[in-house]
Amino acid sequence: MSPHDSPFNIERTTNPADFAVCAGIMAGTDPWVTLGIGYDDCLKAFGGSFREVFIMKNEKEIIGFVIMQSQGTFRGYIQTLAIDNKYRSHGYGTQILQFCQDRILTYSPNIFICVSSFNKGAIQLYTKFGFELIGELKDFIKPGFDELLLRKTAGPITGYQPKPTK
Repeated sequence: MSPHDSPFNIERTTNPADFAVCAGIMAGTDPWVTLGIGYDDCLKAFGGSFREVFIMKNEKEIIGFVIMQSQGTFRGYIQTLAIDNKYRSHGYGTQILQFCQDRILTYSPNIFICVSSFNKGAIQLYTKFGFELIGELKDFIKPGFDELLLRKTAGPITGYQPKPTK
């Protein structure tokens, strides 16, 4: 399946049933599998202030999702992005990243994301999309596992003129 074979939409959700499906996607994919982070801990990622959760759906199911932080020092931070295993490597990750970029650039010139240093597929996706490495967080989630902090920018915060919404 590719994005062109299966129409999809991206919509904001606050529905706990959607969160449950998304936590299941997380718990069944890397990096969460390798890090040993189970369903219950994945479900906790959907709580808290200033989080926006968007799901990518086709006619049958949730393909993937993203959690973004819209406030704070790192406003424009993509906290979590996951595509269901059966839909990976078909362009959905790029599509949801484009959605994130379009949304974030309406309020911030900077887009941030962390990626586990062992998650080579995600690193390749993010660098191809234009993210650059700006730091390494040693032993960030668990001992022996590093996170890479990436940034894509449209310029400095001072003087930034947000893109108008579509």
